[in-house]
Amino acid sequence: MRRWLIAILLVIALVALAFFAFAPGIIERGTNQIDGKPLPAVSGRAKALHATLTIVDLHSDTLLWKRDILDRATRGHMDLPRLRDGNVALQILASTTKSPKGQNYDANSGDTDNITSLVIAQLQPVRTWNSLLERSLWHAEKLHRAVAASDGKLRAVATAADLDALLTARKGKPLTTGALLSIEGLHPLEGKIANLDKLYAAGFRMAGLAHFFDNDLAGSMHGLKKGGLTPFGRQVVLAMEAKGMIVDLAHCSEACVADILRLARRPVVSSHGGVQATCKVNRNLSDEQIRGVAATGGLVGIGYWDAAICDTSPASIAKAMKHVRDLVGIEYVALGSDYDGATTVRFDTSKLAQVTQALIDAGFSDDEIRAAMGGNAVRVLKAGLVPLTPPAP
Repeated sequence: MRRWLIAILLVIALVALAFFAFAPGIIERGTNQIDGKPLPAVSGRAKALHATLTIVDLHSDTLLWKRDILDRATRGHMDLPRLRDGNVALQILASTTKSPKGQNYDANSGDTDNITSLVIAQLQPVRTWNSLLERSLWHAEKLHRAVAASDGKLRAVATAADLDALLTARKGKPLTTGALLSIEGLHPLEGKIANLDKLYAAGFRMAGLAHFFDNDLAGSMHGLKKGGLTPFGRQVVLAMEAKGMIVDLAHCSEACVADILRLARRPVVSSHGGVQATCKVNRNLSDEQIRGVAATGGLVGIGYWDAAICDTSPASIAKAMKHVRDLVGIEYVALGSDYDGATTVRFDTSKLAQVTQALIDAGFSDDEIRAAMGGNAVRVLKAGLVPLTPPAP
C-alpha cells in the first residue's frame, strides 16, 4: 500500500512539474501569435532609411510572460535580439497585472482575473499572487535584472538624461537598446496614492488609468459603467504629471478621455490602439479625441493587431498613421505595437522595416517617417519625464 502511495505521489509530482515547466509557454504560444500571411518585399531604399531611424514603440506586454527578454525566443513577438534586428532604440514595456475572464471589448466586470492563474503557473514570487502592486514591482525587477545581465546591451530609461545617454550610446557599435516602464491600468495602486511613489521609485514613468474593466480611478471603454475620472483618479493624474510620469489614455472610456484632456497640463499619449476613421472599434480614437491629444502636444500610438487597424497588414498601419497625420499633423503620430499583449499580428519586431516600407508606399516623406517612427516619441518623452515640481532636497 505504501508503495502505491509513493507511486501516486510521484506521478502527481511529475505532472505538476510538467505543468509548471510547459504550461506558460503553451499559453503564450496560443495567445501571442503571428498570422503567417504574406508580407511585401522591403526595398533597398526602405532598408537603408530604416537603418538610420530612431525607433520608439510605446507599448509591449513582454514582461508578463515567463521568458528571458535577453534571449531570442521561438514564441511571442519581442525580445532584445529581435529589437536589435528591428533597429528599435527604445521599447516601452507595460506591466499588465489583471484582466477579466471572458475578456471582451464591450463590457467586463473587474470581479474576476485571468492573470492570477498565469502568475501561479509561472511560479512568480508568492508575494505577487494576491497583490497587483507586487506584480508591477516584480515586472520592474525582471527588467532591472535583465539590464544588469545584458553587458550594456539593454539600458533602463527613467529620465530625460537617461534618454539622451541612450541616444548618444546608439551612435556607437554594438547598438544599445533602451527600455522604459509603463503600467496597463493603475489598479496596482490598490487605492493608495502613496503606492505611486513606490511605482515611481521602481522606474515606472508612464501609466494608463484603466485596462479592461472599471476601477477606482476611472471608467474603462470595456467596463460596465464606463464613467469618467473619479476624485482619486484626478488626484493621481495630477500627481503623475508633477512627478514626470506620462499619462496614457489607452483603454479609457470616452468620459475618462474627456476628463483627462480637460485636466492635463502636459502632453498625454494614447500608447496603443487605432483610429475610428479607419477602423470603427470602440477603443479606437475619434477625430475629436485625436484633436484633443494633439492639443496637449501628445501622441497617438498606432497598433498592429486587427482590432486596432481592422487588419494586420503593414499597409493598414500606415493608413491609420496617415489619417492622424492628415487630421492634426505628423508630429502627433507614433508606434504602439501592443506586442505580446494577447494579440495576433503580421510580423514581429525584427521585421519592423515593414512599417517603414508601408509608410514610403503611402507617400510619407523621409522626414515624416523619422518623426512617426520615433522622433515624435523622443520629443514627448524628453518633455514629459521632467518633474513639474522639483524633488525635495
